Amino acid sequence: MEPNPLKLNLTDALEAIRRGEFSRFELTRACLRQIEQLNPQINAFALLSAPGPEEIPSHGPLAGIPIAVKDLIDVAGLPTAAGSPHFFGQQPASKDALVVEKLKAAGAIILGKTNTHEIALGVTGINPHTGAVRNPHNPNHISGGSSSGSAAAVAAGMCLAALGTDTGGSTRIPAALCGVVGLKPTFGRVSTRGVLPLSWNLDHVGLLTRSVRDAALLLGIIAGYDPRDPASVNQQTDDYLSEIESGVRGWNIALAVGEYIEQAEREVLQAVTHAVQSISEFGAQIHKVEIAILPAAAEANGRMVIADAAAVHRERLENHPDWFGADVLTRLQKGRSLSATDYALARRTQSEVRRYFDLFFEQYDLLVLPTTAVAAAPIEGLDSAAYAPQLTRFTGPFNLAGLPALSLPAGKTRSGLPIGLQLVGPAWGEARLLQAGWAFERALCKSNF
Repeated sequence: MEPNPLKLNLTDALEAIRRGEFSRFELTRACLRQIEQLNPQINAFALLSAPGPEEIPSHGPLAGIPIAVKDLIDVAGLPTAAGSPHFFGQQPASKDALVVEKLKAAGAIILGKTNTHEIALGVTGINPHTGAVRNPHNPNHISGGSSSGSAAAVAAGMCLAALGTDTGGSTRIPAALCGVVGLKPTFGRVSTRGVLPLSWNLDHVGLLTRSVRDAALLLGIIAGYDPRDPASVNQQTDDYLSEIESGVRGWNIALAVGEYIEQAEREVLQAVTHAVQSISEFGAQIHKVEIAILPAAAEANGRMVIADAAAVHRERLENHPDWFGADVLTRLQKGRSLSATDYALARRTQSEVRRYFDLFFEQYDLLVLPTTAVAAAPIEGLDSAAYAPQLTRFTGPFNLAGLPALSLPAGKTRSGLPIGLQLVGPAWGEARLLQAGWAFERALCKSNF
């Protein structure tokens, strides 16, 4: 039977292959067919690397699973253009990023590189060089970003999972807007070696999948200490699947409320309320909490992103500013103009935010809030730089804090656009976060049945 990649998640595909329902090559071929049919409209993939039957691995926990990689992450033999072809992408990478190396060792098939907002400095997926990545639920709307193509590819059945990056929400935002699962681990949990930096202080490698269980499986493969990555932390890697179905009975779950949260669109707030009501039936205690530090955290994260990006790209900004797209150039120039005092104050806020959440998670097991304040906007006429704060206001704080965060599909607007629910846990608490994510996933499926 020919597999339908739109109806498969990674875990189910592995089981179906084991039962002999279809072969690994048939699965890859089905994804390539989806790419051929849909990519001209969606623009998710920048570059394909289609394997032949003899190149499909038959061993490993991901044997034969088609995975896409954001075009910010090195894949040996393929260029890394970072959505900025004037500066990058002329020469193929000489070796894999460590996360890609781990995926390949587990038997995954790397189908190719996915489009990104230019140099990852943006969250709409509108790129003047490579074109906009379009939302599979409505191609006239944005996909979100900067891991635009990775989220759109997973949502459209072009692959079963994808790698992204996340500096201010760049995995969780497109996950929310495209209706898939997006995971940002704790800062330092997953190596960024071989990933073009945007901010050395805030960058995370993220995962985009169709289910929480898939994210847990993949995190177990790519996580781990890397002594050659200065940001990597030597923390024990957990078994993220062993307790995933344990539920949330007896948990104290904080629901973020207050003026800052309530500026989100009404349909977004309604979806979050519905999700929390659903999970309360599973035995969790819900507490409404105003997180007063969120606005300052979002602002500080935004300042650090553009200042660090201006530092990373200082020579390119100095020598060829005209080679950047208008929205990215505006943000780089603003980052370059920030003073040392501005940056020192942002770093001080970062320390305060981290301590705030250390204490917060002594009282609560989980924090719940929207992933984005709005659903996907129309592409036509959108000002990416001006629109960015609408999308990062609820995600950026947790890059600043370095906390693990998970975005889940939580329904759709009346116009059919996905809404994202964000779960945040304590540092190094991915196992418990994914356990909560699985429970929310089940609760939402049950309540929407």
